[in-house]
Amino acid sequence: MLSDLEKKIIAQIQGDLPIVPHPYREIARRLGIEEQRLLEVLQDLNRRGIIRRFGATLRHQKSGFEANAMVAWRVDEERVDEVGQAMAGFGQVTHCYHRNPNRDWPYNLYTMIHGADEGACLETARRISEATGVRDYTLLFSRRELKKTSMTYFSPDDENGVGAA
Repeated sequence: MLSDLEKKIIAQIQGDLPIVPHPYREIARRLGIEEQRLLEVLQDLNRRGIIRRFGATLRHQKSGFEANAMVAWRVDEERVDEVGQAMAGFGQVTHCYHRNPNRDWPYNLYTMIHGADEGACLETARRISEATGVRDYTLLFSRRELKKTSMTYFSPDDENGVGAA
């Protein structure tokens, strides 16, 4: 169970962090608590596994990466961990997921590759294939971004800041 304070803190950090020299101090001010208390709660949430990590989302189109491709790989199940780690080690790979295949779609490992253009994504996939020995794969290039948001668990706009969104 989460305390009301923990829910309020999660509501504040699940979106964009303030672009200021001390973002945690600003969040603490919004919540009416000391920055040190905020950091202690965040560390405890992390220790308990409720928060696993903080991450930044790069708007790749605005940073010069014009192409991205979801690459679906067909990997022997007993090699998924080994191959997934190797694929995730490529700098152009931002996501790597193991999923269940089905009869009509045999792919079970997925990577998101970003590049300056489609040719760069194709080259990265080729290098990944060469490095891992996985030859059965297909690239699915993004054509248009329809939605890109972070998950909202608690709404900061609720009366008490603790209601489920």
